[in-house]
Amino acid sequence: MYKVLRKHLERVIEISDQEFDEFCSLLVLRKLRRKELLIRPGDRVTSEFYVISGCLQAFHTSENGDQSILQFGIEDWWVSDFEAFFNDTPARLSVSCIEDSTVLELNKEMLEELYKRIPKFERFFRIKLTKAFVALYSRIQNGLEKNSTTRYLEFCETYPHIEQRVPNYKIASYLGIKPESLSRIRKELAEREASINKA
Repeated sequence: MYKVLRKHLERVIEISDQEFDEFCSLLVLRKLRRKELLIRPGDRVTSEFYVISGCLQAFHTSENGDQSILQFGIEDWWVSDFEAFFNDTPARLSVSCIEDSTVLELNKEMLEELYKRIPKFERFFRIKLTKAFVALYSRIQNGLEKNSTTRYLEFCETYPHIEQRVPNYKIASYLGIKPESLSRIRKELAEREASINKA
């Protein structure tokens, strides 16, 4: 479990055994059941969560009950309501489990103290945050510039492990399209592939 986390950190920074042990001492292991809510709207969000196993979703619920998925979280990803986490404002998102999941919870105040003792961890999270911002910006741009089929194909290419584990209607929600539109796209792509294979 922790070997995967260490590899995750060392893709960005070099750390000693002592530094890794100190980081791990801040983490709280949590086992969650399918459909369990980790964050509810209005919560004070004091933690972010590293996914050891399972699949989670961060989503917004409109006044009429429609859900819009902003983020999926699978193994080796971080998930939270990051606006609430960084700005110390009430959560506007829900975070729940699509599958039974195991996460490591990291408290914000303890992390800030770690930054003072081992500044390289601040660099790690700054780089992770920058990459997340770029990915979000790219997603917004794609929504403005690309059609639904192209967005779906890019989603499958970028997140192949999610596409196989998440129900169609959740992928449609993430892409900002209707479930029936996604079904049509998949059918057209399957017919196109079958036609190519026959040729």
